[in-house]
Amino acid sequence: MTAPYSMDLRERALARKDAGETNREIAAALRISASCVSKWTKRKRETGSLAPAQIGGYKPRTLCGDCADWLRARIAAGPFTLRGLAAELTERGIKTHPRAVWVFVHAEGLSFKKNRAARGAGAP
Repeated sequence: MTAPYSMDLRERALARKDAGETNREIAAALRISASCVSKWTKRKRETGSLAPAQIGGYKPRTLCGDCADWLRARIAAGPFTLRGLAAELTERGIKTHPRAVWVFVHAEGLSFKKNRAARGAGAP
């Protein structure tokens, strides 16, 4: 993904706009698209700022709060699998993916490692 244009370029473009040049003239002189000039003009008019908007987003984790407390207690209660935890969460009305459960378990530093002693007497 490319970086946004600099504030200096944005300010120079709008200074030319205030001086009476058209969007296409400004675009040709500064080697940018005419739509950039019109979008910057609109942004300045609506927000009062030329600063670029945030690129990308932030999605809060679904496994937080009461759900996270329940997960911690469930993990401490005994053996689990990520798919099993995801299924239990679905039964509780929380739609999630095993990958999200893994991210939570990993971030919390919680894990359950299977070992030979836990398998039983007949297992190799």
